[in-house]
Amino acid sequence: MTPPIHAVCAADAAVTLVLGAQPLRLFQWGEIPERPAYPYAVWQVIGGTPESYLAGRPDVDAFTIQVDVYGKTGSSTTTAATVIRDAIELHANITRWGGQQTDPVTKNKRISFDIDWLVPR
Repeated sequence: MTPPIHAVCAADAAVTLVLGAQPLRLFQWGEIPERPAYPYAVWQVIGGTPESYLAGRPDVDAFTIQVDVYGKTGSSTTTAATVIRDAIELHANITRWGGQQTDPVTKNKRISFDIDWLVPR
């Protein structure tokens, strides 16, 4: 009942180059270390449904995931969002490009996007 975004990104060389490998700085539910290295990304399931069949158990779950990418500069944040996008596009569909924001206190940058992912059971 979890989309494989972490596994897909961890298997992609460009993602691990930008977000590290041990650990991969792609955190579920926004649970990040107290002082994370930048850039990093968080993701959460924001919607979804199991497929519905008249006969038998569904064999696919549909998820909508929100990904938020954070960085110290616009360039590093955009690069991180781009490599995540490129890694997952062969497995799922990006359905929304969210805003680009700068935190008024920390001046850190943020890019948000949503993904629809059909996951076989």
